[in-house]
Amino acid sequence: MEQKKMKDLQKEVDQYISGFKEGYFSPLAMMARITEEVGELAREINHYYGEKPKKASEKEKEIEEELGDVLFVLICLANSLDIDLEQAHDLVMKKFKTRDKDRWTKID
Repeated sequence: MEQKKMKDLQKEVDQYISGFKEGYFSPLAMMARITEEVGELAREINHYYGEKPKKASEKEKEIEEELGDVLFVLICLANSLDIDLEQAHDLVMKKFKTRDKDRWTKID
C-alpha cells in the first residue's frame, strides 16, 4: 500500500468534511475537541503504562485509535485555517535543527 503524504491526509479530511452542510467547526470548538481527544489519549496511555488500570466495565480502546482521533481533529483545524501541515512541520523542524541543535546529547 502506498504511503499517504500529509497533503493527501488533509485533502481526504477536507473531502469528508465537505460532504456535510455544517462544514468545519469553529477554531475554538476544534481546540476544545483536540483537548478532549488528547485527554482520551492520555487516559489510554495511563492505562497501558501508568499505575491506573482500566476498570472491568471500561470499553477497550487502542492508543493507535486515540492518536488517529487527535490527528483527524488537528487536520480539521489546519484545514479550516488554510494551514499546510507539511509547511508547518518544516518550520518546526528548522527551529529544532537550529535553535535546539545543541540542547540534547547526540548519538555518535
